[in-house]
Amino acid sequence: MNPDRYPRRILLCVAGLSPQVVTETVFALAVTGEPRFVPTEIHLLTTAEGAERARLTLLGDRPGWFRRLRQAYGLPDIRFDLDTIHVLRGPDGRPLDDIRSQADNEALADAITARVRELTADPEGAVHASIAGGRKTMGFYLGYSLTLFGRPQDRLSHVLVSGPFESNPNFFYPAPAAEVIFATGPDQRPLDASAAVVTLADIPFVRLRDGLHDALLRGGASFGDTVRQAQRNLAAPRLTLDAATCRARCGDTVLRLTPISFAWLAWFARRALAALPPLHWKRIGPAEVEAFLAEHRAALNDPLADDEHPPIAARREEGITKEFFEGRTSKLKRELSRALGEPAAGRYTPRRQGGQRLAGHALGLEPHQIRFDTLDAE
Repeated sequence: MNPDRYPRRILLCVAGLSPQVVTETVFALAVTGEPRFVPTEIHLLTTAEGAERARLTLLGDRPGWFRRLRQAYGLPDIRFDLDTIHVLRGPDGRPLDDIRSQADNEALADAITARVRELTADPEGAVHASIAGGRKTMGFYLGYSLTLFGRPQDRLSHVLVSGPFESNPNFFYPAPAAEVIFATGPDQRPLDASAAVVTLADIPFVRLRDGLHDALLRGGASFGDTVRQAQRNLAAPRLTLDAATCRARCGDTVLRLTPISFAWLAWFARRALAALPPLHWKRIGPAEVEAFLAEHRAALNDPLADDEHPPIAARREEGITKEFFEGRTSKLKRELSRALGEPAAGRYTPRRQGGQRLAGHALGLEPHQIRFDTLDAE
């Protein structure tokens, strides 16, 4: 569905001392945009001074530039009030007037990340983020956060204003008819606000949301933590297995598996190392069953382990049935997903190879990506 079809349409802006980026962007989206995107609400992330300037110039009746824009172009009610102007705060919780330290910068990043995460959590909403205002770091963090959490319906843009109207504190949007404002130069010459050209530059971005762990999507993680986890998911998969502790290192993440899930993963890993073909449960013979049982005994460090685990020992008589095969694969993926997130877990789970009716399962890893080794205690 196109962004303009969503019932909740959110414009998210960053701004510093130029609150007119809000009205300029609304004009470009809702008046001249093709297709039009008329926000149902506007959220502004800004400093304490920026919030005061937005309150004085955009809200209220005088000068009321936001109200005047809506009236001039017949736009519907759009929620934009003091509750949707969000003042960025420093690590001590005090409102930021500027970004002056590394700690301020990290607090800024976390606050923008948290707001983007929150607004993109609503499946009924589409977010249009504008990086036109504020310091460069504010725009960067907003764009990067949308890369992390953005969905197909979300958009990113920058608004461009023709000279001499750009950065003119008297200009807020192109007027529908001739309207005189004054330049800011020494001559303060009169300008016709209806002659201004405002253009929206759409910015394509890579969407990494599907690769994030569910816990990062729910909230609480900092900008840095989210970026590091996304980076781990983008790295080429590498698998190290330690049978003595039933631990696996998937990329840079070490996790402990239940013995049976470890054995299932190890069985497929050894087959990948030996370049053996994918397995279909109908084509698993006694030799393959015994290879799996050997991995299970090694995981439990007990040569008689099968006798104490009837469901495992039964494999010698029943073989590996469809129910057992699918159940073990599913449970392994669930254990991996708790530590890696579902998309990343899929890279370390046996999966169907090819589209034939009896296509088998195999790890999608090359031999050089797999090792059996001792993992350091953590």
